[in-house]
Amino acid sequence: MTPSETRAVLGLSLLAAFVDGDKHERERAEIKRIAEGLSGDAGLNLPSLYQDVLMKRVSLASVASDLQASDARQLAYEMAVCVCDADGVQSDTERAFLEEARTALRLSTSATAVFVQQADAVAEAPLAPAGHPASHPGTATPFAGDDAERDRSILNAAILNGALELLPESLSTMAIIPLQMKLVYAMGKSYGYELDRGHVKDFLATVGVGLTSQYLEQAGRKLLGGLLGKVGGGLLRGLGNQAVSSGMSFASTYALGHVAKRYYAGGRTLSTELLKETYAEVTQQAKDMQSRYLPAMREKAGTLDAGKVMALVRGG
Repeated sequence: MTPSETRAVLGLSLLAAFVDGDKHERERAEIKRIAEGLSGDAGLNLPSLYQDVLMKRVSLASVASDLQASDARQLAYEMAVCVCDADGVQSDTERAFLEEARTALRLSTSATAVFVQQADAVAEAPLAPAGHPASHPGTATPFAGDDAERDRSILNAAILNGALELLPESLSTMAIIPLQMKLVYAMGKSYGYELDRGHVKDFLATVGVGLTSQYLEQAGRKLLGGLLGKVGGGLLRGLGNQAVSSGMSFASTYALGHVAKRYYAGGRTLSTELLKETYAEVTQQAKDMQSRYLPAMREKAGTLDAGKVMALVRGG
């Protein structure tokens, strides 16, 4: 895409992120940090775009006027849907915004309905399959309950999410968050804690993982690297000549799993400060490990398609 189209796609994503007015100041700060961090990769003034969105100098009409190609308009809409779904079921305000966006982008209901249904299914996916309350993320196999088994599950979940980061589909990017939530849930459950979605979201927020901001960062890096999109109306398949992933999803998933393991093994007694410090330390360790497991991520990515991604999120 052209720089103006890329800026417009990210502008719509930021509009979607702030449309409900319910973002915690911590999440806003993360989104600002992401805009500043991505700016160097893009050659675009994304901090300025962030300010323009907050000051309402960016509108649906201005975004739509910069998106002339049908693929660019479809991609912009898909990213906006994923932003609204990243932290769970859409609010009435978000649904109204997405309908206005669809109209402004001149997209038919038939062209967007399937994607919206799939994104909603990802957002609403249960933390564990029925009948298997303590399972490996992405499977229906219960934990054996020993540390070695937990460690294997954490590594496998990190490799899976690293693989999803290599794929260009919008839904693959969105699937990373619910799979991370499943991992935290499974760790807690394996130590006897009954968790719900609210508990898991609180844990992620405590260590510093924002749901909306994480999706924006993952999708933004793919977009700016030319890895996110659609060709000929169909989802891209396979890795092709994609660039090496940043490994962000591998590292964050690995760190979340091990911090959750320590937290629930210790009876949930770790302080907020210690949780954040531990998460930062393990994230750095995982970044150092990323190159070692990149071949496994690439191999895993080559086995995935949209249907398999949906099955993993559902826990099958």
